[in-house]
Amino acid sequence: MADETGPIMLKKQLGVLNGVGIIVGIIVGSGIFVSPKGVIMESGSVGACLLVWTLCGVVCIAGALCYAELGTCILTSGADYGYIMNSHGDLPAFLFLWVCLMVICPTGNAITALTFANYILKPVFPDCGAPPNAVTLVAALCICLLTFINCRNVTWATRVQDIFTCTKVFALIIIIIVGLVKIGMGSTDNFQRSFEGTTTEPGKIALAFYSGLFSYSGWNYLNFVTEELKDPYKNLPRAICISLPLVTVIYILANVAYFAVMTPVEMIASDAVAVTFADRTLGVMAWTMPVFVACSTFGSLNGAIFTSSRLFFVGARHGHLPGFLATINLKYMTPLPSLLFGCVMSLIMLSSSDIYSLINYASFVETLFIGMSVSGLLILRVTQPHLERPIKVSLIFPIFYLIVCAFLIVTPLTSSPMECLMGLIMIATGIPVYMLGVMWKRKPEGFHVALESFSKLTQKLFHAVHEETKED
Repeated sequence: MADETGPIMLKKQLGVLNGVGIIVGIIVGSGIFVSPKGVIMESGSVGACLLVWTLCGVVCIAGALCYAELGTCILTSGADYGYIMNSHGDLPAFLFLWVCLMVICPTGNAITALTFANYILKPVFPDCGAPPNAVTLVAALCICLLTFINCRNVTWATRVQDIFTCTKVFALIIIIIVGLVKIGMGSTDNFQRSFEGTTTEPGKIALAFYSGLFSYSGWNYLNFVTEELKDPYKNLPRAICISLPLVTVIYILANVAYFAVMTPVEMIASDAVAVTFADRTLGVMAWTMPVFVACSTFGSLNGAIFTSSRLFFVGARHGHLPGFLATINLKYMTPLPSLLFGCVMSLIMLSSSDIYSLINYASFVETLFIGMSVSGLLILRVTQPHLERPIKVSLIFPIFYLIVCAFLIVTPLTSSPMECLMGLIMIATGIPVYMLGVMWKRKPEGFHVALESFSKLTQKLFHAVHEETKED
């Protein structure tokens, strides 16, 4: 646990290839396989759709370069939490932590786990959907299994990440090759008059970008584990510069492949574009695509569990969460309490019937906080000009990213005010928690006794788990 002599640090075990595996593995989840139809539906034309996918990649690359500077001048895990704290103060940082703790991380994990369960069970129930209880059970088992792997060994977790990252990239390469072959055979009808029907409504353009950026989400997650990177000054920017252009090129080519086989109307009608693509092109091997999608979501969930636990760990180390979450398994050097806590929260969200709407609300909030982190780069340039910056990006990148963020934040205020209001309410619920838990220093003695008793109880539980894994 952290003390006044200095916080316990996690062991540096991650190299540049692990970093690439984390970024690519988290970004390439279900989005590019299941729901690229959102972009074509809102953009209105094939040309505009491909342009949106390209611009989404450019936006994320600009944001990632800003995070490369932030991550090498503020060498702490937790990413946005640490950047917002250094630039905007304790309360905004706590509110980001609060929203991630209560909504963004557990609901994201629950959605990914449910997607995994649906697709891994698809070959078992080919003619009809899998029973809801079976889907929930498999999703829960998936979360628990990956939590165990992450608790037991960082090396195990990174190997899972690397293996499944390769699997999902291999699946996308198959799609791209088949699509290019179709184009070579003359299947180019969808690319004629490609910008015909392009939407000009700002609200629809914003929604098209939200759909595209959803498939790119996770590009900033390597910054959550900066402390565990070997030579972060070199490996963090290297991993970012390899991963983001790679994902952008793969996404664009995958969409070109989809349009070589399906019309925009057929894409919009499909619930799983990659599966429909496989049904039309892979023949008897079409069953492999649901398995590839399941592998993709499995790896994405593993990366999300790995990185989000570090956020809770750092938040507890700074005194913004209960202290027991800042303890680690000394044998395996993993933040065991934070991992178990995240697992419990994800399982709770898994039982909720309203997690999809929560994700919609949280998307607005996440964009708001990422914009705040990038604005922190500009603030730190003014308030701490002598801060060591191994990487110093041009001001063009944060300004460009903030303009895009402003568009994505302001436009939904007029087109979808209720979702924005719910997102702001989520943030506001953290203010009284901050006042009672962090600002209120003179708490009653009974409160401290109860908290200490709970902390001792959890310490015994974690010690028992540690001894059991030690015996194994």
